[in-house]
This record gives sequence, structure tokens and C-alpha cells, in this order.
Amino acid sequence: MDWRQRLGIVGVWRGVDRVDTALARTIEGLGYGTVWLGGSPGSHLRQPEALLDATESLQVATGVVNIWRSDPAELADSYHRIEARHPGRLLLGIGSGHRESTPARIRPVEAMARFLDVLDEHGVPSQQRVLSALGPRMLAMAATRSAGTIPYLTVPAQTADARSTLGTEALVAPEQTVVLEREPEAAREVARDFLRSYLGLTNYTTSMQRAGFTALDVADDGSDNLIDRLVVHGDAPVLAAAVRAHLEAGADHVCVQVRSKTGDIVPALREIAAELRLPFSDEIQGSVDAGPIAGRSGNETSKGDQLPRHTVSGLPQDPTKGTTDAHLRLLRQGRLRHRWQRRDGRGDCASVR
Repeated sequence: MDWRQRLGIVGVWRGVDRVDTALARTIEGLGYGTVWLGGSPGSHLRQPEALLDATESLQVATGVVNIWRSDPAELADSYHRIEARHPGRLLLGIGSGHRESTPARIRPVEAMARFLDVLDEHGVPSQQRVLSALGPRMLAMAATRSAGTIPYLTVPAQTADARSTLGTEALVAPEQTVVLEREPEAAREVARDFLRSYLGLTNYTTSMQRAGFTALDVADDGSDNLIDRLVVHGDAPVLAAAVRAHLEAGADHVCVQVRSKTGDIVPALREIAAELRLPFSDEIQGSVDAGPIAGRSGNETSKGDQLPRHTVSGLPQDPTKGTTDAHLRLLRQGRLRHRWQRRDGRGDCASVR
């Protein structure tokens, strides 16, 4: 499966209770391919279904359904109900939660296997589910019993490791947290407020130390080094570069989680979309043309004439280099979202709308 074509290169991660239909439409209009619903969506999947009802082509993924809080048979029934109405637009992200918040969390790998057994028995295809896999045993299960993995709070080196383990065909879709803030101390304050609870969870601190962070880095509120690498902060070009770093490391798709002191994530999403040259819808383009968009001057061309210019080998480059006439027509029509080259050589042309 071409995951870049299905999900788009970039999506948005947001807690399930903080995504309403208006925000989903805005995310879709800004050119993001997928919205990932965090915070353990229930197995009834009513929230994902409502967002699919309200949008036209946006993919909706759970990030993640917690196996300790969900019934696998109900999840399977919900999947089939939604798939019948919105074929190919729902992806099930499944995870095993945290030992500190779930006392019953014992032998999570074996528990995940049993959960997936029920999904298999109820006809949920393995290619329609992905696993949250921070450790090597769960990652091995993701390779054999799902479409891939959705790493959370990881660095690009871990994306490369996941790609190496899973092979070229699996989905690797890491989350990247960002703060649109040019003042480092102000950004770190937002980042620390976000990371504080995760630094109390063993599975995350273990994953961080696998990435090369020290025990001192993960202690207390986290070192500046940890904060700056896990929660990238700065202006839009810096945030876009963080997305590209995961793509260059082998990711098919990156889900961006914006943290903001005000709670309003749309301004940052708009600036990131402009920097990555995501294809705005006419409605969104009109609304942002009422005022300047960061990173875009007033005399730039409209959506239909703009060409995506980013490659994962570096910062924005000539978008037409190596592009065939057919690709150029799709680019100018706004139907080809991205063109980039992944480290393993796959993913030359992606995301035809």
C-alpha cells in the first residue's frame, strides 16, 4: 500500500475530545491528510465517525485505542460500520497504555496478541490497523500483525530504527510535537508543561533512554536537551525541518502535534502548512488571504500555480527537478501533494488527490 498517497505526508495529532467538526474541516482545508485522535478513543468510534461524516477526504486515525479500556469485538463492529460508510478512510491505531495508569497492564505484548486475535476473528484486516510500539517486542508484533507503527515522542534516529526493523513496505508514522515560539525559554515552558506527565511514565522514559538520552535528561522536568529535541520549537521553517527530518529517516507520514500556550493550534498549523506548501482548499486560501501568511509574501501565486518545493534531503529546493511533464501537470493542478525522496529510495512521487 502507498501510505503516502492514502494518509498524505503530514497529519495532525490532537486529543479526541479536542477535535470538533469545525477543526477537522480546517485541518482538511489546510492540506493535512490525516487527523490522529489521541487520548484513548472508545471502541464505539463515534467521534471518528462524526469527523468522517463532516469531511470529504480527510483520513481519521485513532491514536490510540487502549486495549485495556476497549472491547475488541465492539471495536471490530465499529470498524465495519464505518468502513461501509466511509471506505478506506479509517485507520485503527491500537496501543497498550501505561503501567502507571493501568494496574491491570500485565504482559502487554501477550495481551495485544489476544486483542488482535479477536480483530482477526471479526474480519478486521491487518493492513487497517497500526500499533503504538515503543519497545522491540511490540515493534516485532507490529511487523507481523499490523500495517506498521506510530511512534510517539521519539527522535528521527528512532524512526530510522523502526524503518530498519519493519522493512520498506510497512507504515512508519511518527508523531512530532512542536511549539511555534521563537523565544526559547517561553517555548520550553510550554514544552515542559506538556512533557511533565510523560516523564512519569516508565515506557516513555525507557524509550527516551533508548534514543540516547541519559537518566539525568529524563529526571524531574527534563533537561533542555531533552525538551529541545522532543518538542521542537522555533519559527515555521524550524518546525517544518523537524518534519522533514523524520521523513528523511524513513517515515511515510508525520503527525504533527502542536502545543500552544493559548490552546489555539490553527495559527501554527497554518504556518507549517504554508512552509511545507500543503495544498490549501479554496475556502481556506480565501480566509488566509484576508491577512498575511507567515512565510509567504503577498505577491506569490495562488494555490493552483504553486509547486510543492520540499525534499527530505534538505530545506526547500527546486520543485521541478527530476519531475516529468505528467507530474508537473498534477502539481500545477494541486493534485500532487508532495514530491520527495526517502532514504531507502522509495516515495518519489506521492499523494495524488
